[in-house]
Amino acid sequence: MKEGLRTIFQLPYDDAVEALDIWLGWARRSRIPAFTKLARSVKKARETILNAIAHRLSNALIESVNTKIRLITRIAFGFKNVDALIALAMLSLGGHRPALPGRN
Repeated sequence: MKEGLRTIFQLPYDDAVEALDIWLGWARRSRIPAFTKLARSVKKARETILNAIAHRLSNALIESVNTKIRLITRIAFGFKNVDALIALAMLSLGGHRPALPGRN
């Protein structure tokens, strides 16, 4: 059932709508508490899930950047000022990589 839900996100929109409804029926009828609880959550967020499938949008990239910023903040814990933290974040995530001396 878990893999069935994952597969829904790979389907074209029209097929995904039908597959999601079928999956919700299976999950609601299952006697596994985790799946019945998940089915209730998915049913509440059904329109949002279908919009994500239709537009192929996700917040995964934003969450990835947020996680990297948290890591950089931990690394920069001993820095004396916030400008050094900002510089490290820009260097790591900004896409601009200066050429280092002696390296190609």
